[in-house]
Amino acid sequence: MADYHKILYSAGQQVARITLNRAEKRNALDEELIGEIRHALSQSAGDAAVRVVLLTGAGPDFCSGMDLAALERVSRASVMENLADARRLGDLFVEMRHHPRPTVAAVRGRALAGGCGLATAADIILAGESAQFGYPEIRIGFVPAMVMAILRRSVSERRAFELLATGTVITAQKAAEIGLINRVFADDLLEDEVERFAVELASRSASALSLMKSLLYQTEGISFEAAISAGVQTNTLARLTEECRRGVEEFLKKR
Repeated sequence: MADYHKILYSAGQQVARITLNRAEKRNALDEELIGEIRHALSQSAGDAAVRVVLLTGAGPDFCSGMDLAALERVSRASVMENLADARRLGDLFVEMRHHPRPTVAAVRGRALAGGCGLATAADIILAGESAQFGYPEIRIGFVPAMVMAILRRSVSERRAFELLATGTVITAQKAAEIGLINRVFADDLLEDEVERFAVELASRSASALSLMKSLLYQTEGISFEAAISAGVQTNTLARLTEECRRGVEEFLKKR
């Protein structure tokens, strides 16, 4: 078990739980926090008992974006230092996309800027009814560049342009309506509903979930023919897994 300082990590019931633990800073992102999230993702990926990764924030907010001290350093940093800093967060988003297990973000309170990117980098986003989502970077002359790659794949081009260009913060209900997040729950029910969802998702075939996630993102932006070809290969791999063979056998017995 790694020695974490800015996150909490635990695993049980086939679910790895990563909690951003800087409530006094609204779980703002800095180099150390990003590094610990990445390490926890790697740890969960290497744990055969883990089938789902759940990402949450301690306190009233999920993540308010970049830490103010980190933002101040950015304003004084060199080009190469800024490049390295941006790449750390970009690599985190890529690692979430490539993680072999489904990732679920549970959002309470605010998920803004890079924090909104962190939430929407997850495969599934569940939110409390009072949660808020937004990319306000444009208001300080900053471009929400890396989160744009995620947003553009979640909502229409026009919706993405409006959110990015205006910096408008939207409600959880509005985020669900435009397809940015999956489900909204009453605030007092969020914790129980998230736990129920994660445990139920973890009950699905681990091999099928992993293959499905990989194929879904692999087929993005390729031709229909190439997508069908990739599907053929994944279909074949799935048939050869022990879980599929066992599942088919049990299904046939029931019939």
